[in-house]
Amino acid sequence: MTIQKINLLDVVALTTDLPEYQLHRGQVGTVVEILADGDAFEIEFSDQDGRTYESVALRATQIMVLHFAPIAPESTPVAVAI
Repeated sequence: MTIQKINLLDVVALTTDLPEYQLHRGQVGTVVEILADGDAFEIEFSDQDGRTYESVALRATQIMVLHFAPIAPESTPVAVAI
């Protein structure tokens, strides 16, 4: 498995619950700072109006980068029979 590089301003989702911050798996945030030479990241969580409700430093294992287009240019949609 290849570990994807996480970049500044990437949109990410939590892969684990963080009850101490009232954050739960699947919540979406934005990378606003790269810390510890890329081993940690400051993630900002905002509401739909753009107001920040939490900002937390997390390890790469606690987040996943979200993709809004195919990762490989040659990717084609897969038809699913229902």
